[in-house]
Amino acid sequence: MSDARSMAGPASGPELLEHALAQAMRDTGAGVGAVYLLQPGERVLRLAVLSGVPGDIAAPWARVALGGATPVADALRERRLVWLGSQEELARRYPQLALVLPYPFTLAAAALTTDGREWGGLVLQWSGAHPPELRPQERAAIGDACHRLGRLLRAAADSGHPVVPDAEPRLVPPPGTGASESSGAPAAAEFAERLPGGCCALDMDGRLAFVTASAADLLGADVSDLLGALPWEVLPWLNNPVAQDRYRAAVFSRSPTSFTALRPPDSWLSFRLYPNASGISVRITPIPAARERDRTPSPHPAPPDLTGRAAALYHFMHLAATLAEAVGVQDVVDRVADQVPHGTGARALALMTAEEGRLRIIGHRGYTAELMSRFDGAPLTSDTPAVRCLTTGAPSFFGTFAELKRAYPPAVLQDGMAAWAFLPLLTSGRPVGSLVLAYDRPHPFTPEERSVLISLAGLIAQALDRARLYDAKHQLAHSLQAGLLPHALPSVARLDVAARYLPAGRGMGIGGDFYDLIRLDETTAAAAIGDVQGHNVQAAALMGQVRTAVHATAGSPPGEVLARTNRLLTDLDPGLFTSCLYAHLDLARHHACLATAGHPPPVLRHPDGHAEVLRLPPGLLLGIDPTATYRAREIALPPGAVLLLYTDGLVEVPGADLDEVTEALADRLARAGDLRAEALADTLVHDARECAHRSDDVALLLIQAR
Repeated sequence: MSDARSMAGPASGPELLEHALAQAMRDTGAGVGAVYLLQPGERVLRLAVLSGVPGDIAAPWARVALGGATPVADALRERRLVWLGSQEELARRYPQLALVLPYPFTLAAAALTTDGREWGGLVLQWSGAHPPELRPQERAAIGDACHRLGRLLRAAADSGHPVVPDAEPRLVPPPGTGASESSGAPAAAEFAERLPGGCCALDMDGRLAFVTASAADLLGADVSDLLGALPWEVLPWLNNPVAQDRYRAAVFSRSPTSFTALRPPDSWLSFRLYPNASGISVRITPIPAARERDRTPSPHPAPPDLTGRAAALYHFMHLAATLAEAVGVQDVVDRVADQVPHGTGARALALMTAEEGRLRIIGHRGYTAELMSRFDGAPLTSDTPAVRCLTTGAPSFFGTFAELKRAYPPAVLQDGMAAWAFLPLLTSGRPVGSLVLAYDRPHPFTPEERSVLISLAGLIAQALDRARLYDAKHQLAHSLQAGLLPHALPSVARLDVAARYLPAGRGMGIGGDFYDLIRLDETTAAAAIGDVQGHNVQAAALMGQVRTAVHATAGSPPGEVLARTNRLLTDLDPGLFTSCLYAHLDLARHHACLATAGHPPPVLRHPDGHAEVLRLPPGLLLGIDPTATYRAREIALPPGAVLLLYTDGLVEVPGADLDEVTEALADRLARAGDLRAEALADTLVHDARECAHRSDDVALLLIQAR
């Protein structure tokens, strides 16, 4: 079968973007560049092309949620350039990213769009020596680069061959780092050999590309064994978090850095790293014995079987940071599935919980849905490693299928894997689920690796337990809110009505905002809106009592309805105050009578299109003084008029004058045009819906007279 992509020509995949990315890096002087792509129907940005850092280091950001707090997601979502000019600014705006990358660098992220269509994002990174502000020419070059990339992506899509990211990001060398054929290379090697100590060079993947004989002597290895290898793989005593952290610091900051390490049994060596776009030059010198005695001993060198452990810990640190922001079970599952394989080397994983006596798979990666369906729903009485792990809370490790077969003779190889770790997810000593990691080759699980994996499972268990509690509370909150608010507004002749309710941007999604429309008879109706102080179950419960009280007295004059409701609340003494606005609608006479108890003023749009904020006689909040009285105001409500009742979440903006914002709402209502109630309600809540940091609920009741 021919490759469909090849039919589109040699440049129809991510390689199409290589030249434009390299040009952007040349024009801006950036040492690192990346292009993320957004595929149709997805809410995830996928890393398509990467230059300047190893793919393994960038792996935690290979998939970025469009709604997540990351520079490239913010840049695309908000259609703006995101600039991070210092580590302090990075920590303030993106604490999770700063926790994982505590190195000095500057970064810009920009959206790739054409004619309103979103394609992805461009990320460029400079060393920490870059000024804290973007230079004008750099800003212009970023804009040009985004324009070029956007045109390429649009042209590819228009041709029927859109650019689709590969399974792994396409790695390209930074501009100007091609191999040199200079005749001076032998002289440079001889120069390095004459320097005291030793010299070596790492390529951008961290592998040794050049080693002097004196450096090999200091490291205690042959040059042939070192070339092409990762230092911490061939030199186990370098496999420690300090060495790899300094390596990553050099890669990200493009600034010199250093560390010391003990070569067994008693030789201390100093390593100084000098990075640029093509790699890292390393100077190695022995530390004199007199200085050795003054040194505080470094951590013990890692044994040979811990190869890659520091890299795993790096990924787990990233996972810990990202799980701290996970809010629901699916969020936890997605983050675990994205991050854990990179830190463990596993080719597949499955997350499981127990529900009603059966094993339930709540997430997987690397396995097919068909295979997972065979295991999902298995009774907890089954004698399988997955069930036993979940029910007993005991981990088990099988380095080969033969080991698994010895422990479970009926076992049949179904997933094509060669090694497995079954890890219980324990919180407070009780299992909340289990994690299965599968490897495609035999995998000896050392005691140290088992300890790391069990710790990883504990980290996931805590996040999953929090997420399940959050989901349960969230469902309870929504069920309670739905039960207390009207399921549907009644049909009233001569009225076109619409209502909206938006929970606060944070918290349980429950509060005390309410609205109601009450049909009294053929020609009269009542409308009410209110806001109980607080955003919790107590506020919602009190809101239900207020609605009941208003219903019980509806039809009486507005001032009397509020006074009776106020007396009820003061008798209950709930410790919470409530604002409320009540309107009596006389549809035969085309007029309304309104009274308020400390509620934001309604807005009336007249049939001629102009809108005004109605200043009603002030009234005290409900629940403060049982003797409070409430005066009413009558207004005309002719056919074509629109009456807008709302809670303060619709208009309150931190730092803004409330009167000005309310007048702006009236202006929006006036300019909205001749829309029906439902469409008009959507228009008015649009800004509030787009505000990610909304701290208050929003309720809106729109009444159009016909």
